[in-house]
Formats: sequence, structure tokens, C-alpha cells
Amino acid sequence: MTTTGTSSTSTVGTSSAAAPLADARMLGLAHYAARGVLEHVLARHGVTFPQQIALRAAVTADAPRTPDELVAQVRASLKADPAGTRADLDALRAKELLAADGPHLLPTDAGRALLAAVGAEVAPHTARVWGGIPAEDLAAAGRVLALVAERAGKELAALEG
Repeated sequence: MTTTGTSSTSTVGTSSAAAPLADARMLGLAHYAARGVLEHVLARHGVTFPQQIALRAAVTADAPRTPDELVAQVRASLKADPAGTRADLDALRAKELLAADGPHLLPTDAGRALLAAVGAEVAPHTARVWGGIPAEDLAAAGRVLALVAERAGKELAALEG
């Protein structure tokens, strides 16, 4: 294949088009495309993306969490407003996906079942999205994304300062 200028060609997948450089826009487009798939599934279950993140935090916790601990964990993941996360926790309680147990919020059987159902519904989509990407490309992307997340977290902390 002949190329002109300084563009490079991609060897990933079957496309021979020039590989775009990763940047904030590309990251955002990829994130929202993948999140859109998940949100479509979540909507059928009457749960929002932030509610699912809060529920998952409760389900995967190694010990029962207080509402404040769940808010802090969701904030660390989503950089979300604590008031919005508290509203999400209230909504999960109203839907009986989380239940109070003294000072803690625990996932209910319905909450665990919902996450399992969503996971099962999303799995084939995830397999098609991620399937066929070489492991070395995934490792490189993982390193870059971890670095971007770390740096962006520092920038946000400085802004909130």
C-alpha cells in the first residue's frame, strides 16, 4: 500500500485507514458509545447508570458500607456530585434494591439479581465490541487509560482544591 505524507496505516482489525491518535475526544466517544449500550439495557430495568454504579459498589464491597462510604466510592469512580449520589441511593432503596441494616446499606436479593440480569444481557454486546482486539493493544490502551485517569484525577483535585 502506498501512503503519502507522514500518515501511518493501522494494522489492527481489517481496516487499512490511517489510525487516529487517541485524545480526549476519542476517549469520550468510545466511553459514551459503550455506555450507551449499557444504558439501553439499564433503562429496560428502570435503573440509571449512576444507580447501577452505586448498586455495584454495594454488591462488590468486602464489608457492609454506610451511605457515606458508598457516596465516597461512587464519587471516586464517577466524580459525581454527592447530593446526586445520595438521591441515587434513595432511589435504590425505594426500588428495594438496597436495604438499610443499621448504619449500613446492603444489596437485596433483587439488587443482586438485577446486576446479574444486566450483566447477562450486556455480555454479548461486550463480546462483540471487545472481541478480536489483540491482547497487546488492550494492554497498551489499558496503560494509557490508567495514566489519563490518574492525571485527570489530579487536575480535578487541583480545581476543587
